[in-house]
Amino acid sequence: MALAVRSVKTLIPGSIFSGDCCHARLHSFSVPSPPYFRTRSKASATKMASTIAQGRPKTIDSHLHVWASPQEAADKYPYFPGQEPTLPGHLDFLLQCMEEGSVDGALIVQPINHKFDHSLVTSVLKKHPTKFVGCCLANPAEDGTGIKQLEDLILKDGYRAVRFNPYLWPFGQQMTNEVGKAMFSRAGELGVPVGFMCMKGLNLHIPEITELCTEFPSTAVLLDHLAFCRPPTNDEEKLAFSDLLKLSRFPQVYVKFSALFRVSRMSTPYEDLVPLLAEVVSNFGANRVMWGSDFPFVVPESGYKGAKEAACHISSQASLSSSDVEWIMGKTVMQLFQGPETTEPCSKSLDSRGRTKHQETKFVLEWQLANPIATQSVTTSNRAYMAWVKRA
Repeated sequence: MALAVRSVKTLIPGSIFSGDCCHARLHSFSVPSPPYFRTRSKASATKMASTIAQGRPKTIDSHLHVWASPQEAADKYPYFPGQEPTLPGHLDFLLQCMEEGSVDGALIVQPINHKFDHSLVTSVLKKHPTKFVGCCLANPAEDGTGIKQLEDLILKDGYRAVRFNPYLWPFGQQMTNEVGKAMFSRAGELGVPVGFMCMKGLNLHIPEITELCTEFPSTAVLLDHLAFCRPPTNDEEKLAFSDLLKLSRFPQVYVKFSALFRVSRMSTPYEDLVPLLAEVVSNFGANRVMWGSDFPFVVPESGYKGAKEAACHISSQASLSSSDVEWIMGKTVMQLFQGPETTEPCSKSLDSRGRTKHQETKFVLEWQLANPIATQSVTTSNRAYMAWVKRA
């Protein structure tokens, strides 16, 4: 089901995560995420338009971190014991780097330095609601308390994505355990993507990711840092990159072309990543690929501005079109986090069953009201919904 929209407005008027995406191909999944309540606001659109940089496409960083300064940590936002940062990553430094690099907005990923205490990042999101959106960190505690924490972070604090760090799961357990599936499915219900950090290699986690994507097709997925696939030099690395490309068969999977210094074997501008980016774009499409810096870790490697320049250089060397580069450098993440408000769809913006997005939203609401028991379980919900669709 493809949907084109005339224009997009975000939850926060004037948010940088907005823009005219009339040619955007908004991927939908086998089961739609729970509907957003959409309104129209010409005043909001006018204010939003005033934020658009004149003469250049907006650049959005899909992956960075921010943490407390030592003084902030001492006063209000303590570091998690043993996770004290070794380099600066406070808000003022980030804003300075973004200004110098002409980066307009960013997705802030909760850093391990504060672990499950999101108060610092939440304060940044509240201070700059039109510049940043937040990605919280999933707490896979065996008692399931992380599910409620996830709901609160999304529904109360406004986080728009969640990160799964497989190395935080209890020893011997996988992301496909009961808690993991509950959080993954709940994320889909709430309409937020799940990011995977496969730092020790995609090959270790590909079965889990595949199982989750198959069982819960309504949950969008972000693969951090090219899923940690490096330019292959042996059969194991070739297999890992091949597995990454095969994930393109799931329309809900997006790839972050981020933290290039972590996956390249060369120094900036990381030209050994040219063939990898070309392959990823060829398989996923540029509108499912997004650039990210991995600030502040990138600063001592290439500098923040240098990270953006490296991504543009690699895109050029890969002979990508200017349109593809715009998607990678901002439009993809803007599309994904465009917010719950849109104007009316274009006249041809119909789903596979001939319904407009507004009609689809009404349809899903009717289904939820008619199936109160089924909606208590996402697995049951997915199956029941598909049966409902076939009858409609």
